[in-house]
Amino acid sequence: MKSVRKKIYRIIAAVLLIAVLAGNTALAEETAENTTINSSAVSLESPSAVLMEASTGTILFAKNPDEMRSPASITKIMTLLLTFEALEKGRIRLEDEVLTSVYAKSMGGSQVFLDEGEIQTVDTLIKCITVASGNDASVALAEYVAGSEAEFVNMMNDKAAQLGMTNTHFLDCCGLSADSAHHTTARDVAIMSRELVTKYPQVYEYTKIWMEDITHVTSRGSEPFTLASTNKLLKQYQWTTGLKTGSTSVAKYCFSATATKNNIDLIAVIMGAPDPKVRFSEAQILLEYGFAVTRLYVDENKQVLGDIPVARGRADRLAVEPQGVFRYLDVTSADFNQIMKQYQYADNVTAPVEKGAEVGCIIYSLEGREIGRMPIVAAEPVEKAFFVDYLRRVINKYII
Repeated sequence: MKSVRKKIYRIIAAVLLIAVLAGNTALAEETAENTTINSSAVSLESPSAVLMEASTGTILFAKNPDEMRSPASITKIMTLLLTFEALEKGRIRLEDEVLTSVYAKSMGGSQVFLDEGEIQTVDTLIKCITVASGNDASVALAEYVAGSEAEFVNMMNDKAAQLGMTNTHFLDCCGLSADSAHHTTARDVAIMSRELVTKYPQVYEYTKIWMEDITHVTSRGSEPFTLASTNKLLKQYQWTTGLKTGSTSVAKYCFSATATKNNIDLIAVIMGAPDPKVRFSEAQILLEYGFAVTRLYVDENKQVLGDIPVARGRADRLAVEPQGVFRYLDVTSADFNQIMKQYQYADNVTAPVEKGAEVGCIIYSLEGREIGRMPIVAAEPVEKAFFVDYLRRVINKYII
């Protein structure tokens, strides 16, 4: 009888102890800002330029990066970004047929000569924009995605704000406007270019096209039309992958160039070049400089981290994992074998815990200097425990 009474007392005491346990989890994430590494590495005739490494966002070179300038057709980078977002969300499909409006047909400048009432697929219109820089195709696609160009432009400006493009404002979707209120900077162009190519690398399937035929089908019948790339760097520089050219009398010659070599992705932005040859040659100069001075350390973080204690949960332990791939861009020829990893976890993790919630971090250091962090997150959810869960746990431990 005494032994039964002792068991009951132990159960009651244990339940009371568990019921009052509580804790909080807090971990401050430190993110080092990427800053300009070199602003005098090369001499450029163009008044404004930026060189960025795409995966990390590190700026390797800058010349007047925040000087507001007319972007001309590199405006279409944002048009493409919103188009690929719409595709990702399932709001449109590549095979969707788009009807050309009289307004879209009326666009001047660079065009692919869409006729009023002509139907082209989203896929074809993307080619018309990326290869031939068609203003008419840009407007047709904008109208299809948002209902009107005006509403699409609102989306463009909202996206620019989300991306931190603080010196950018759009008035149209193709860059024809000569109004000073339609402006951006080399830094902001690099930011939106990075967003496009890192989130939607399938854009390269279009921007690598040098020449391709489409077919105009109108009331006059079918007629082939050849799209020829405006990006001459595709033939001049073997590592080129894209991205977008632009030119008007106000903007002069602009270019956001992308290239990949040795698993390093670079973005070179040139704005206000005096002629197209300078635009392409100076973009290539920046890309060659970038590839010469950079090396990329990549940790895939595929190791199993195990689990950590969790308080007040239906489970006692929480499985954890690195959030993703860690990248560090080096320009000092450092020995990557000297990179050290330190694992830090929150002192207290309390249920409920959602999958993906941050519970720690991996700190990377090189020669005693921190070079970056990677969050450690919950690999699975843990629900909050209730009284019946505590009671069941105690019974299982002390009686069964």
